[in-house]
Formats: sequence, structure tokens, C-alpha cells
Amino acid sequence: MAMARRIRSTLPHVRKALSSDSRSALYPALISNPELSRNYATAPAAKEKKVKVPVTMYGVSGNYASALYIAAVKANALEKVESEILDLIEASKKSPKFSQFMKDLSVPTETRVKAMSDISSEAKFGELTRNFLVVLAENGRLKHVDAIAKRFAELTMAHKGELKAIVTTVIPIPPEEERELKETLQEVMGKGKKVNIEQKIDPSILGGLVIEFGQKVFDMSIRTRARQMERLLREPINF
Repeated sequence: MAMARRIRSTLPHVRKALSSDSRSALYPALISNPELSRNYATAPAAKEKKVKVPVTMYGVSGNYASALYIAAVKANALEKVESEILDLIEASKKSPKFSQFMKDLSVPTETRVKAMSDISSEAKFGELTRNFLVVLAENGRLKHVDAIAKRFAELTMAHKGELKAIVTTVIPIPPEEERELKETLQEVMGKGKKVNIEQKIDPSILGGLVIEFGQKVFDMSIRTRARQMERLLREPINF
């Protein structure tokens, strides 16, 4: 119970941290980046649907995942695209040769493009997924596909009102405290949201816990507190 009480005592700070920009709509990177300007769905839409990205994503994987999310929502194919991308990731895990192929930038662009096109056809992937993989191949970004898939999964969870919280502790959280922690986090996120907790063990944090919501990190570890105290002690004292 102590862990959950510590979380509750910091609720105002958590709310402030989570509400600052986690629900922002779209970012300039998706519009200005020429790599993402290609329309993955080739069929023209009768009326352009405005789509907001539910969670702010950064970096190469975040930008590509966001672009794919927007295209998938517009095409009403979010679940299909997610399933196909995850199938590709599972296939790469089972085939070291295929995994190495995607990471090898020495492979000619034409070879990468043809391979992804052929694989998509053989796996019967939809046009949107096939075009997206071709774009990754053209731009030498296939090595990021695993990270992109993870970011895309976070977006689809948020789309369904779900959120994964990664909680890092020194030892596993007892079931009763995990349930109370989950209830506390759902209180932070508000009604209609479902929080899924993923536990991670890291003895190096020394104690306390670290909570990650998407791109946000709420660090209450003893390691971080010790470092903050060390910095304070090293600062010169002015009389």
C-alpha cells in the first residue's frame, strides 16, 4: 500500500506532467518532412478527414508511426494495419536473415523496395501497409520498423482509450499494490481511460519507482533523488 500512497501524494504533479502536451493534435514534422509526404493510400478520398494523433510522438519512429496512424484512420483500416505490421515484426523475429536484411543499408534501394513489395503481396497485406513498407525501403528506414511498430501500437491503444504505463521498480510489485497503483493511474488519466501496466525490474534505480506514459517519464526513484541531493550539496553556499 505504501507505494500507491506515494503515488497519490504526487497526483498534482503527475496530472500537470501528463496534461502538458500528451493530447496535442499534430506536429509540424509530419507536414514538413519530405519522407512522410507520400500518401500511403492511393485511392482519393471524397472528403478529407481531419485526424488528430492521440499521443505526441518524437523521433524517426514516432514521426513514421504518426503518419501511418493518420493514414490508417482516414482509410478506416487501423486494426488491419496494426495486425499486418505486427505480423511482419513476428516474421522478422523468426528469421534472423530477414531481420539482418532490413537493417543492412548496403542493400540497393531497388532490391529493398522489390523485396518489401513481394513480401507484402505474398502475405496479402493491404495496399496501405504495402505502400508504407515501400516508403520505408525507399528511404532506408526499414531498420526502424520494430520501433515504429511499437509506437504505432501505442497510438492504436490510445485511440481505443487505452494507455500502457511502464512501471520500473527494484522488485516486482505485489498484486494488491499493482491493482491499487492501476486504479490511481486511471484516476490521473480520467474516466473512460483504461491503463495497462507493464512491470520492469531494474535494481539500479535503488528503490522507489519510475512511471512512463508514452513519451513522458515520472521519476520517483531513489537513484534520481540521490543525484539531485548530490547536485545540491555541490552547489556553492552564499552567505
